[in-house]
Amino acid sequence: MTYQYSVAVRNAKLDQVETTIGASAVLKLFSGSEPANCAAADPSGLLATLALPSDWMAPAGGGVAVKAGIWSGSGSAGGNAASFRLYDSTGTNCHIQGSVTVTGGGGDMTLDNIVIFNGQPITINSFTLTAGNA
Repeated sequence: MTYQYSVAVRNAKLDQVETTIGASAVLKLFSGSEPANCAAADPSGLLATLALPSDWMAPAGGGVAVKAGIWSGSGSAGGNAASFRLYDSTGTNCHIQGSVTVTGGGGDMTLDNIVIFNGQPITINSFTLTAGNA
């Protein structure tokens, strides 16, 4: 049997993601592919570590939550971004991971430019969470 949730339940589930991860989340970009799950070791090639705004996700609406505020920082190494991980404020507990592409490339997260150099400004263009079981 497949469950179907109301929009209110789907929105509440999405809003709980930011509550669980907490304020001052940390985003890390990697050149390596995303691992099998968040419990696995980090991918190879750490390219950047970004401190996200204290309120980093907008309240969910219609079963969808999008990034809030400006997510930006600078590269710490060179390479092509292929994956990301979102951690709590300690930067050690991974809670979300996914693929990275340029805008329009279909990744879980999109950047203005996936080619990263040390010191290069980085801007996260989009990040969206969508609840299933509509």
